[in-house]
Formats: sequence, structure tokens, C-alpha cells
Amino acid sequence: MAWLFLAGAILTEVTATLSLRASVHGSKLWYVPVAAGYLAAFALLSLALGTGLPLGVAYGIWAAVGVALTAVLSRVFFKEPFTLVMAGGIALIMLGVLLVELGSGH
Repeated sequence: MAWLFLAGAILTEVTATLSLRASVHGSKLWYVPVAAGYLAAFALLSLALGTGLPLGVAYGIWAAVGVALTAVLSRVFFKEPFTLVMAGGIALIMLGVLLVELGSGH
């Protein structure tokens, strides 16, 4: 169940962040999914932690997957750049999170 909560936290945080970007040049109504998304993300992250998922692992995965998804989806929805250097940076973040996960020994 922890992984489902964590996946929900990631998806709601990314949705909130993309909504925040949409609010810059769009309707201020985008602030509704921004606020709801961030609240839901932290609630779901809290639930994941409550099931015993270690904080370092949960937060690392949340942050890394969130960064990767946000970068890719901002390219799709907002035509923002996504370069090979950015892809390399995301790969390094993912490697770092993997090492944290392997080192946690849970």
C-alpha cells in the first residue's frame, strides 16, 4: 500500500506543479488544483510514511520521479526545452535515489 500512496503523492504533486505553470499565463482558477494537489500530495506522502516506508527513500523517489515527470510533461504541455544535458541530470538523480534505496537495507 505504501507504494500506491507514494505514486499518488507523486502524481498529485506533478499535477499541482503543472497547474502552477498553467496559472502564469492562464486563468487564476488554476490555483485551485495547485492548492488541492499540494495538499493531497503531502497527505499521501504522509500515508506512505505511516506504512513504514523510510523517509529518505520515500522523499528521494518522490523528488526524483517528480522532477523527471515535470520536465518531460512541461515539454509536452508547455513546449519548454528538454535537452540531453537535462536528461543526463535526471539520470544522475535517479541513480542517486537508487543508491539511497539500496543503502537503506530495509
